[in-house]
Amino acid sequence: MRAVVQRVLGASVTVDGQIVGAVEGPGLLVYLGVTHDDGPADVAWTARKIWDLRLLREERSASDVAAPVLVVSQFTLYGDARKGRRPTWQAAAPGPVSEPLYDAVCAALRELGAHVETGVFGADMQVASVNDGPVTMILDSPR
Repeated sequence: MRAVVQRVLGASVTVDGQIVGAVEGPGLLVYLGVTHDDGPADVAWTARKIWDLRLLREERSASDVAAPVLVVSQFTLYGDARKGRRPTWQAAAPGPVSEPLYDAVCAALRELGAHVETGVFGADMQVASVNDGPVTMILDSPR
């Protein structure tokens, strides 16, 4: 499982002209990708790491200040562009595998106490954000 976590002052996701998820104030925008062999241990590790990682100002975590989290599915995080000009997506898990795991990460964050907003899995989304810092961290779950 791979997550790109950004410290934001605000972020939103729009689908078909309607905002479907948004966070205001200091919080996190998380792009989440799932690969073929991800499972429950990756879900638990990723949710805990996102919630407890000290990325906010004054070395605080989202859990320290109850910062909101916007989670957006992003299969392109597993794109491979090392050869040629056209990326391959073979490392990204297909929707029937990745959607339940995406949902499970969101649920695990909520169980940890996070206010979680989401995009729409598989939709054509427009994401707007104000990156704070900028601070961006890439997380890969351990195997």
